Amino acid sequence: MKKNLPILLALAALLLLGVLRYDHFASAYNINSFWRYNSMFALISVGMAFVIITGGIDLSVGTVAALASVVAALASPYGGLVAVLAGAGAGLAIGLLNGLVITHMRILPFIVTLATSLGAHGLALLLGHNDAVSIAPSSSFGNFGQGDVWGLPIPGIVAAVAAVLGWLALRSTRFGRHALAIGGSEEASRLMGLNVDRTLVTVYALSGLLAGIAGAILAAQFGAGQPNEGVGWELFAISAVVLGGTLLTGGQGSIAMTIAGVALLGLVFNLLNFENGLGFISLSAYWQSVIRGVFLLLVIVLQARVLKKRVTVTKLAR
Repeated sequence: MKKNLPILLALAALLLLGVLRYDHFASAYNINSFWRYNSMFALISVGMAFVIITGGIDLSVGTVAALASVVAALASPYGGLVAVLAGAGAGLAIGLLNGLVITHMRILPFIVTLATSLGAHGLALLLGHNDAVSIAPSSSFGNFGQGDVWGLPIPGIVAAVAAVLGWLALRSTRFGRHALAIGGSEEASRLMGLNVDRTLVTVYALSGLLAGIAGAILAAQFGAGQPNEGVGWELFAISAVVLGGTLLTGGQGSIAMTIAGVALLGLVFNLLNFENGLGFISLSAYWQSVIRGVFLLLVIVLQARVLKKRVTVTKLAR
C-alpha cells in the first residue's frame, strides 16, 4: 500500500482541484463522458499490464484497435453483436499471432509487436480504402459506444468488467501466478515445469482481444471505423501500467493500480480541457503526447532508481 500512496495522493489532489476550480467538473455529464471515453484506454491498459508483468511489451495495441474499429464498422450491417464480435475477433487474431511468433520463433516481443503494428495499420488502411468507414445507420452497433444502461455508459461498464476480471485473474488464478512467475524469471519458471509458452500466448491473445474490444468501442462511439486512430495508444497504456507500479522488467504488477494510472492520465487531460475552456491557457491535443511521454520518462527513471537501490541492498546483505 505504501508504494501506491503517491499515485493515490496525486489522484485525490487532481480530483480536489477539479471540484474546487471548475463548475461542471463533478457533473454527471462530465463523469459519464470521462468514463465512456477512457474505457478504451482502460481496456488496452489491462491487457498491457499482463504483457508487461510477464516481462514483455505489446507495441501493436493502438493499430490493432484501429484495425478492429474498421472491421467492426464493416460488419455493422449484420448487427451490433456481430460487429462487436468481429472487432474483438480481429484483435484476438493479431494477439494470437504475436504470442505464437514470440514463443515459437523466439523473437523479442519488441520486434514482433512492432512488425504486427505496422501490418495492422496497413491492413486497416486497405480495408478502409484510406478513409473512415461509417457504421450502418440501421445497425444497433452505435449503442455499444454511445448507449447507457441504468444511466451508466456501456463502454464504461465493459471496461469495469474487464478490469475486475483481470484483477481476479492476476490475484486468484493459476494463470495470474504463472504470469508473475514468468516475469520474475522465465528460465526458473521453465525449470519449475510451468507451461511458459502457453501462458505467454494467452497473455498476448488477451492483450489483442482487449484492444479489439477497444476498437469496437471506438467505431461505435464515433460512428465510423478509424484506420488512422490509435497512434500513441500503446504509449498511454504503458504509461498507465508503469504509473500503477508495474515493473517494466516484469514479475510485479497490479490491475487495480493500472486503472488508477489510467484515471490519473485521463484526469490530467480532462483538467487541461476545462482549463482551455476558461481561456487562461490554450493547449492543443498534441500536448497530450508530450505529457504522456514526460509521465512515462519520470516513472521509468524512478523505477530505475528503486531497482538500483534494491540491487545495492541485496549485495550488501550478502
